[in-house]
Amino acid sequence: MSSMSERFIARNKKAYHDFEILEDFEAGLVLQGTEVKSLREHRVTLKESYARIKGGEVWLEGCHINPYSHGNISNHEPVRPRKLLLHKREIRRLLAKVMEKGWTLVPLSLYFSKGKVKVRIALARGKQSHDKREAKKRRMVDREIQAELKRRRQ
Repeated sequence: MSSMSERFIARNKKAYHDFEILEDFEAGLVLQGTEVKSLREHRVTLKESYARIKGGEVWLEGCHINPYSHGNISNHEPVRPRKLLLHKREIRRLLAKVMEKGWTLVPLSLYFSKGKVKVRIALARGKQSHDKREAKKRRMVDREIQAELKRRRQ
């Protein structure tokens, strides 16, 4: 997934906590004006964002890209729908899955790849609160096991 030419801009840590990730996709992002300069300054929030399929196109909504610090009156709008670039077959596959009950598209991260801004979106299902508690217990047990193994090696 991560090569030498990829530089992360932002990650959506909340997505891994709130959703069960089935499959992820890399998509291009259509930007305008000073948005790329703001992204280079890491001035973006993915926390409340999601992707939606409208009219055979995929749109990233709720993503907040702060206005460019050295911009002027023609700065971009911070929160606006941004088009994602995917192949038609990927869009059809995603549409079929999203039509099923409980599946949604969640952005996982934004990064630069070969000078272009990419977004990694995931086909995900929301976790119930008991699933979150279970995952937290599992992480704690794994952490305790690792600590015990480390202590025995010393």
